[in-house]
Amino acid sequence: MSSLVHDWKNQYHSYNQNVKLFILTNIFTQIGMGIFMIMYNFYIRELGYTEQVNGNIIAMTALASAIILIPAGILSDKIGRKKLMLTGVVISSVVLFSRGLLEGENVLLIAAFITGISMAFLQVSAIPWLAENSTNEQRVHLFSFHFAVMMAANVVGNILGGFITDILLYVVHMSGIWSVRITLLIGAAFIFMGVFPILKMSEIKKSKQKGEAKLGLRSFAKKNKIQIKLILLFAVAQIIIGFGSGLVIPYLNLYFADRFSANNSIIGVILSLGQAATAIAMFIGPAVVKKVGEVRAVVYLQLLSLPFLLLTAYTENLLIATIGFLFRQALMNAGNPIQMSLMMERVEDSMKGLANSVNQMVFSLGWAIMGPVSTSIVFLYGSYWGYAYVFSITAGLYLIGAVYFFVVFKGITISKIQEPIAKSV
Repeated sequence: MSSLVHDWKNQYHSYNQNVKLFILTNIFTQIGMGIFMIMYNFYIRELGYTEQVNGNIIAMTALASAIILIPAGILSDKIGRKKLMLTGVVISSVVLFSRGLLEGENVLLIAAFITGISMAFLQVSAIPWLAENSTNEQRVHLFSFHFAVMMAANVVGNILGGFITDILLYVVHMSGIWSVRITLLIGAAFIFMGVFPILKMSEIKKSKQKGEAKLGLRSFAKKNKIQIKLILLFAVAQIIIGFGSGLVIPYLNLYFADRFSANNSIIGVILSLGQAATAIAMFIGPAVVKKVGEVRAVVYLQLLSLPFLLLTAYTENLLIATIGFLFRQALMNAGNPIQMSLMMERVEDSMKGLANSVNQMVFSLGWAIMGPVSTSIVFLYGSYWGYAYVFSITAGLYLIGAVYFFVVFKGITISKIQEPIAKSV
């Protein structure tokens, strides 16, 4: 254990200033999102809206991301990661602040759409920024560290969201609507704090190659045929997982509230424990890669999560449901940085923004499509069988996704893909 901690400590010290500043931005924004996302479903309920409205708002955010992610990825490649990240964090904090005050259904939907766009600016730039500011040897560890920090910050946000709301509700004796509203505004303030590290980042402007600006869409596709094919193969894997995730993940707080009548603080603790378990699993991820390789590590972690997902689906015991949720959350998400590292190693620098945006886009598309489906199933079949059905469907989709990833990518390893990149430079 001490050698593992020492290894990660050395890795962190080896990162450049741009990476460390981005990690700080990631902490602020993820604490804010952790606060916001755990309480926003309850805010919609406090306003008197149905679960279908909740599903529509989540779908609207995901749909906006799906629409804008590819243009945002191209824009990130063209104008630079720093500018796009700064724009995204500023707009997101302003819009999320307004969402804590707005009440009309139509304006809530519009604000959700704008949120999806602005958060996409940060999403598409994060992974390429880290890839461009790290070496091949650092990348698997760095991506694991990035996702672990994201999860840990979400832990803090989840806990703060639940406890702040309960303190305002039970100690300060605010109304239900205002206790949630103040919590949401605090979350937006945390996100705005992410602006300051970005301002200190330094980015070298990329020099344009001769004739690059005149390259048409057909010529671009022909020139980058192999790269585009690889991006699409990764995208298929992501959309399958996105469909499954969109059925379950946005509604975990409602699942614990509806099936077990858990209060805000308990839900906050449970969800934060899930993020903490995921963060720990991500630190172990590189060790798994050393044993079985990148592709098998992703597939094994995903398959191991399925029994715990089904356990959560059918249990009527809160403790068992929590244990199942923790293991599913950790195992399923632990493969994400490994998968991202594999993709970033294979894709050329000029295509990294596009590759990341395509993967984010198809994942968001899964959430946009399946969000209303999930809430409709729960509405029709109730808090037991409704959630049991959506969790079971998710398990089936995860299984398909894992099998697909293994069949398509089993021949690809980081050692094999570095040589083509070197030749293309």
